[in-house]
Amino acid sequence: MRAGVRLGIDVGKARVGVARSDLHGMLATPVETVPRAASGDSDVLRILAIARELEAFEFIVGLPLSLSGASTPSTADAEEFAARCLAGATDAQLDIGVRMIDERLTTVSAQSALHRSGRNTKNSRPVIDQVAAVILLQHALDTERASGRPPGSVVDPNQGTNSD
Repeated sequence: MRAGVRLGIDVGKARVGVARSDLHGMLATPVETVPRAASGDSDVLRILAIARELEAFEFIVGLPLSLSGASTPSTADAEEFAARCLAGATDAQLDIGVRMIDERLTTVSAQSALHRSGRNTKNSRPVIDQVAAVILLQHALDTERASGRPPGSVVDPNQGTNSD
């Protein structure tokens, strides 16, 4: 298991949920919900600031696919966001990698967990994004611990997303 803080990123149309791992890659916890920027890079800049504060070495970005595994409009949005994070990290001279992992049903799982705790969806939207990021990151951590290999696909600034 690689040591170091990872950030889980759940990209939505209105908000981006951010979670972090502990230094040993054992546990994911919520950090923040970042509003999506209508224009500009304020969302990416905030996430880069969080990464710098926490000394993260990797972003784990959720890749929303349909249940059949096909791409959706949200897939392209998440891939573009991941590329913006990588480009921003490179521009800021931060050594942060970006990986994308399948995130099917993370938001549904987050909503279900919040409902079980007595919260309704309408009042919990910002929290749902953070919980989805926690579920996404915890899945990535568990996968790496079980397999001994980093999860998902690397986002290459020159090539897009590549499977390992």
